[in-house]
Amino acid sequence: MQADTTGILLTLLLISVVAVVALRRINLPAILGYLAVGVLAGPHALGLVKDIHDIHLIAEFGVVFLLFMLGLEFSLPRLVAMRRAVVGMGGAQVLLTAIITGSAALMMGFSPAAAFTLAGVMTVSSTAIVIRQLGEQLEINSRHGNNAVGILLFQDLAVIPFLIIIPVLGVQGAADGAGNLTLEITLTLAAGVLAAILLFFGGRWVLRPLFREIAKSRSAELFTLAVLLTVLGAGWLTNTAGLSWELGAFLAGIALSETQYKHQIEADIRPFRDVLLGLFFITIGMMLNVGGLAEIFHWVLIFLAILILAKTLIIFLIGRAMGEAPGVALRTGLVLAQGGEFGFAMLSIANPDLMSSSERQIVLATVIFSMVLTPILVKYNGLLAKRLVPGYARGRREHAVEIRQDTSDLTNHVVVCGFGRVGQNVARLLGSEGIDYTAIEVDPDIVHQANEAGLRVYFGNSTHLDILQSAGLDRARALVLTHLDDASTIKTIEIVRGVNRDIPIIVRTRTDEFLDRIHEAGATEVVASVYEMSLALGGHVLRTLRVPGTKILRQIEEIRSEDYAPLRHTFHGDRARDENDFAPLAPRTLKNVTLVPGAKSVGRRLGDVLPRDGSVVVDALNRHGIRGESPNADMMLQEDDVLTLYGAPEALDAAEEQLLAGRPG
Repeated sequence: MQADTTGILLTLLLISVVAVVALRRINLPAILGYLAVGVLAGPHALGLVKDIHDIHLIAEFGVVFLLFMLGLEFSLPRLVAMRRAVVGMGGAQVLLTAIITGSAALMMGFSPAAAFTLAGVMTVSSTAIVIRQLGEQLEINSRHGNNAVGILLFQDLAVIPFLIIIPVLGVQGAADGAGNLTLEITLTLAAGVLAAILLFFGGRWVLRPLFREIAKSRSAELFTLAVLLTVLGAGWLTNTAGLSWELGAFLAGIALSETQYKHQIEADIRPFRDVLLGLFFITIGMMLNVGGLAEIFHWVLIFLAILILAKTLIIFLIGRAMGEAPGVALRTGLVLAQGGEFGFAMLSIANPDLMSSSERQIVLATVIFSMVLTPILVKYNGLLAKRLVPGYARGRREHAVEIRQDTSDLTNHVVVCGFGRVGQNVARLLGSEGIDYTAIEVDPDIVHQANEAGLRVYFGNSTHLDILQSAGLDRARALVLTHLDDASTIKTIEIVRGVNRDIPIIVRTRTDEFLDRIHEAGATEVVASVYEMSLALGGHVLRTLRVPGTKILRQIEEIRSEDYAPLRHTFHGDRARDENDFAPLAPRTLKNVTLVPGAKSVGRRLGDVLPRDGSVVVDALNRHGIRGESPNADMMLQEDDVLTLYGAPEALDAAEEQLLAGRPG
C-alpha cells in the first residue's frame, strides 16, 4: 500500500474514533459519525482526502461482509413465523414504494435505468439505526417494533435482485435498444440463480464438512481464516461470473446459516465487517459536495419531505389494510420513513452515466439527511402517534381493560414479567404447587403459543403501570421479573414501588453489573445467574467431597443473604474466547402443533404418531381450552387439539410433519 493511502487511512481512523466517541456520548448511531467524517474530510470540504478511489476499493468490502452477515442471519423458519410482517407488510411496502418511486422518476424525465435505481434506493430503510434505536427504547418487541423488524427483513432480502441488476443498467450504449438490455438482465438473473444453486449445494457438500474438520483442530486462527476465505472466495466466484461480490457473500452466508458454527462465525467476522463498513460510510460521505449543497438545497428539502411522508403513508396504509390499529400502523411507518445503508450500496455500484452529477447529489443528500432525522422520528414515534391518531391511547386502554376482565377472578396470585425460558419454568413450578399466575410478555409469538396452550399470558410491556395493574398487581402476592433487560427491570421496579411498597419483587439478572442498582430500586430478592451457577456447581463439588448437606445449604444461604458479596471478589483476567467452543449443543425448546382438519394423526393414539426414541416429549395437550399436562400415550387425538411438544428444533419439525402429514420423522 502506498504511503499516501496509509496516511489517508490513519487520518480517517483517527477522526472516526473522535466522532464515534462524541456521538456515543449523546446516544446517536455510529453510522452518522462515519458519514459526518466523510463529509468533512472529503475533497468537497476540508480536503484531507483528495482522491477517494483507493479508500473506496477497500471500503466496498464492508458491504461484502454486511451481505455475508445478512445471509448468515437468514432463517426460513423465522420468515415463516413472521410471514405476516415479512412477506405481507414487507413485500407490499417494497413493491408499492418501488412502483411509486419509479413511476415518479419516469415522469420527471429520468431514464428507465435511472428510475429503477432510484426505486431501489428509496425502497430500503436503515436497518442498523432503526434496530439500535428501537432496542434502546425497549420497543423492539412491541407491535410496531415487530412490524418494523419484519419489513426491514424483507427489504434486506429485496436488495439482492437490485444488486444483481443495477450494475448491468447503463453499461450498453443507447443504440443497443431495450431488447438487448432485457436480454442482458435476463442472463444476469439466470446467472444469479445458477450461482445460488451452486453455492447452496456447494455449501452443503463442501463448506459444512470443511468447517466440521476445522473445528476439530481447535484452532481459532484457522477457523477465522476459513471464514474469511469463504466470504471472499464466494464473492470472487460470483464476480468472475459477471455478478457482484455482494451476491456471492450473501449466498455463502445462507450456506452456513443452518450450521452449528453460525454464532462462532458471526463473532469472528463482525470486527472485519464493522471496520470496513465504517470506511464505506466514510467514502459515501465524501461523495457529498457540501460546497454545492446550497444550490440544490431546496430540492433536497422537497425530496426529503416527500420521502418521509410517502414512506410513512405507504406503510400506514399497508398496516391498516392488514388489520393493524391506526396508531400501530403510523408508528411503524414513522420508524421506517428514511433511506438506508443499502441505498448507498446501490448508488455506489450504479453506472455514473445514469444520473447527472446534480441529480446524484440530490439523491445522496436526501438519503443522508433522512438518516440524520431517523433518531428523532424513532424517539418520538409514540408521541406523534398519540397526537395524530386520537383513538390510539384509547386502544391501549381497551387492551388493558381486556386483560383486567380476563384476570378479574384471580387473587393472591403471582405476576410474572417475561415469559421466556426462565419465566416459563417459574410458572411451571408455581402451577405444580397450585399457585395461580398471570404473565406479561412482549414477544407476540410467545404470547400466541402460550394462549394456544391455554396459559394466561398477555401481550404487554412491564414498564407500563396500566398493564401491570390490569394483570392484577394490586391483588397479587408477588411480582417476578425474569427478562434480561436490566434497564427495563429497574424501571419496572421503580414504577411498582411508586404504588405498592410492600409486594415482594423477585428479580432475575444475568450478571452483577446492575445488581446494586436493582436492589436500590426496591427489589426484594435478586437472583444473579452467573453466581447461582457458581453456587450450584460448588454445591455439587462439596457434596462429591462428602461435605454434609446441611453445611452446604447453610453456606449457600449465607452467601445469598449477603447479595453474593463473597463471590464478587474475583480476578478478571484476559477473557479470551474459548478456542474449544466451536460446537454448541442445539437448544431444546417448546413448540405448539395444532391438529388442523385433515391432519393424518387425528383419530390415532398419541403414542403411535410420535418418535419412539424420546427425541420429542409431549409436554401438554390443550383440548377445547382444557389443558392437560403430560397426556397418556393411549389418548386418542382429535381435530383442533393443540399439542405442546418439547425437543430440539430439528426433531420438532420432523414431529410436526409426522403429526400433520403422517410422514415418518
